[in-house]
Amino acid sequence: MSPQPQAAVGAPLSRVDGRLKVTGKAVYAAEHDVDGAVHAVIVDASIGRGRITSVDTGDAEKHPGVLRVISHRNAPKLPYRDNAGSNNPPGRRLRVFQDDRVLFHGQPVAVVVATTLEAAQHGASLVKVRYDAEKSSTDLHEAEPGRPTDYARGDAEAGLRSSAVRLDLTYQLARNHHNPMEPHATIARWDGDKLTVWDKTQWVMGTHDELAAVFDLPAESVRVINPFVGGGFGSGLRCWPHTVVAALAARETKRPVKLVLSRKQMYFGAGFRPSYEYRLRLGSDRRGRLAAAVHDIDAETSSYETFTEAVMGAGQMLYSMPNVSQAYRQVPLDVNTPIWMRGPGFASASFVIESAMDELAHELGIDPIELRRRNEPREDESSNLPFSTRQLRECYTVGAREFGWQARSSRPRARREGDWLIGLGMAAGVYDCGRFPAEARARLDADGTAVVEAATSDMGPGTYTSQTQVAADALGLSMRTVTFRLGDSLYPPTSPHGGSATMASVGSAVVDACDQVRQQAIKLAVEDRESPLYRVDAGDVVVRGGRLHVQGNPARGETYRSLLARNDRSHLEARGNYAGAPSPARRSYFAYNATFAEVAVDAALGLVRVRRMLGVYDAGRIISPKLADSQALGGIVGGIGTALLEHTVTDHRDGRIVNANLADYLVPVNADVPEVRAIYLDGEDNDGNALGVKGLGEVVQVGVAAAIGNAVFNATGRRVRELPITAEALL
Repeated sequence: MSPQPQAAVGAPLSRVDGRLKVTGKAVYAAEHDVDGAVHAVIVDASIGRGRITSVDTGDAEKHPGVLRVISHRNAPKLPYRDNAGSNNPPGRRLRVFQDDRVLFHGQPVAVVVATTLEAAQHGASLVKVRYDAEKSSTDLHEAEPGRPTDYARGDAEAGLRSSAVRLDLTYQLARNHHNPMEPHATIARWDGDKLTVWDKTQWVMGTHDELAAVFDLPAESVRVINPFVGGGFGSGLRCWPHTVVAALAARETKRPVKLVLSRKQMYFGAGFRPSYEYRLRLGSDRRGRLAAAVHDIDAETSSYETFTEAVMGAGQMLYSMPNVSQAYRQVPLDVNTPIWMRGPGFASASFVIESAMDELAHELGIDPIELRRRNEPREDESSNLPFSTRQLRECYTVGAREFGWQARSSRPRARREGDWLIGLGMAAGVYDCGRFPAEARARLDADGTAVVEAATSDMGPGTYTSQTQVAADALGLSMRTVTFRLGDSLYPPTSPHGGSATMASVGSAVVDACDQVRQQAIKLAVEDRESPLYRVDAGDVVVRGGRLHVQGNPARGETYRSLLARNDRSHLEARGNYAGAPSPARRSYFAYNATFAEVAVDAALGLVRVRRMLGVYDAGRIISPKLADSQALGGIVGGIGTALLEHTVTDHRDGRIVNANLADYLVPVNADVPEVRAIYLDGEDNDGNALGVKGLGEVVQVGVAAAIGNAVFNATGRRVRELPITAEALL
């Protein structure tokens, strides 16, 4: 079969939805114009643990405009069917207004519904809640961890004892919050027993299924709409309690209800990257060949759900070593449940592992890149599977050349420019890209235009654009004649929009649907006596610019429009699917990077400034270079935040988050972001999926914090094992 021409895929195209976004015409969750919508504001618990003894709603109910105040005292009992498939961790998910228990500071304890937002806000301030408070546990270092998840190969303790060089290092990683520009928001409307919600979510079908489970509704009675997401970073990967509150309030008031979390409520109304205490004991010979590693990992979770993430993966397969032992313990605390945040698990583990590798390189007097090369595995030693593709050595080579690594001195504090100490650092990164089942629908209309639909989301990576590129090439159409629709549970179901899975999963389903439509058209043409393509071998026909023609003979052919018109067909349609990752796995499927950083540290003040960064990526086929650059920049900026700025501060007396605002929870701004460059290695991972992609959205943040930390050590000689790296730690 002749390959389809590729005109859109690989081209640096601007976003198809860019004009809507820059002109303010893109409609986000809280902006949908739903007739008769009223406003809801949640009342948050002011204790960290205990019971509600009374809820005084009298003053709130008297306030002009207030329609209803709902709490556990008057809320109906909700079914809350089990629903483990919607990213709900093991445990008993929070059931809003179903009892008097308070499990964390900020838990919803009431909701005020009013005709205006101002009335709802003031009404919420008038609700008086009394508690029987208990001592809360919110400190990772003082709570008792749960039973560990273990991994082992070889004998790590014996390997350590026999190692010529041993390191025993403990790292502390602060909790991080996603802080997207768009707050979480829901508009809920009931039409009889049918529920429609406009919701900020990264998984339309997950929210759909959770609402059906909570209210015990048949699937066809729930619709979730989500055409645009104003940033997510993982915060929208499950249905949070406020969405249920909005739907409940709408049913009780018989009015559409809009509920928008405040910036403060975002810190406990949605999840976060959990804090870690991570001890790593590492052993090697004098040449730097790794012999053993023992990982002891403690991470926070809530008291009512056990959240886990892939923090163990990198330690099992990134480097070759015969002896590995891991114990990953969740520490139940009186906090809301964490959730995945960009590069989940791997980003946290990479700071520890890649910092430790830098420490080992310094101890041995070996260049950090050379140390990593000496420990490059031939296969995935955690699964004994061959790598699908692994160009990490090439990432090192290209990165070192392009960044000027040869100018780095192995001696800390060797380079100074006035008051500034200059250092270079690097780190490797790896991410286990997701491949999940997905479906898509493609329709080619008689006018030669096409519509492709899938119930995925677009939180910023450019899903509208990249899927349009894939569809346009598969159909042989120009970008302007293809419309990709997403963000509606009425469309074919897809996997979560996260885990670097969307391009591989949804993209593969889109290719399948469009290929089927194109083949339908080709079959129609070669069997049509009036077609110039009559009796041509179908495998010799390609489509370009909406015109079917013989490969190598563009003059012999016809357009989709003429073919469908002559055959009296209003459209051709097909539903495509992607089954997800093969089971059992045939290959070890990961994306890789090498990240390089140059920092300047004020010798007197300890201030750290990142001066330039480079990321080199082995991410398979790049569908859209322009979007890829956007992803790389965003991931590096997020990594700068983790390395130098982001840190949740909790008052352990009552579990209150002290810096729950963007004035005190610091994130990188323009002045913090240096010159950033991204390089993508050639190569397609054809074992992974039909498109040959691996995904880029997650791996771009993995290793960034470690590269910066290693550069800080090179500049100052001070090793900081706690994130974020603050001026105080360097003084």
